[in-house]
Amino acid sequence: MGIKIQPMGDYQTNCYIISVDNKDFIIDPGVGATNWVKANVTNPIAILNTHGHFDHVWSNKQVSEELGLKIYTPKDDNFMLQKDPYGLGMTPSNADVLVEPDEEFDFDGVKVKFHHFPGHTPGCSAIEIDNNLFSGDFIFQNSIGRTDFPFSSPQSMKESIDKVLSWNRNIRIYPGHGSSTTLQAERPSLENWKNYL
Repeated sequence: MGIKIQPMGDYQTNCYIISVDNKDFIIDPGVGATNWVKANVTNPIAILNTHGHFDHVWSNKQVSEELGLKIYTPKDDNFMLQKDPYGLGMTPSNADVLVEPDEEFDFDGVKVKFHHFPGHTPGCSAIEIDNNLFSGDFIFQNSIGRTDFPFSSPQSMKESIDKVLSWNRNIRIYPGHGSSTTLQAERPSLENWKNYL
């Protein structure tokens, strides 16, 4: 399995290309992601959105059209793909597949699971591929996603933290911003954040 990472735009939002069995999955094509994605894929399969915030979905439409890919988005965040809340000029996009909470897909032998962790957004999900978790804005190194945005929920975030802390396994985490970490390393931080919310 190969993982390519490129921070995009003013918010340095991580765009990922995950390569498994000669299949390339694009996670969160943010601001200006199109050229980088096109230069780094050989057999693109799908666009996967962790959630609907503009800095994660900015290039959805362009990448989708230029590479002929379907967009998979958590269904509760689909409405955000049409919104440009700060008037920055984002091109709206439409999900081709509305992902149900905790839904798993099988792409010709490559399993992709959307773990539903609402709080930062209603549909916020972490995408698991081959025991790697692409956590979007749910978990960061020593931090969590903000819950003071429109459509955020501190109570849902608490429940999501409880859910991931119940996992009896370690897993590498690749967040939407910043450096990778592991669930084991983040357990103390997550416990602290849960009590702070």
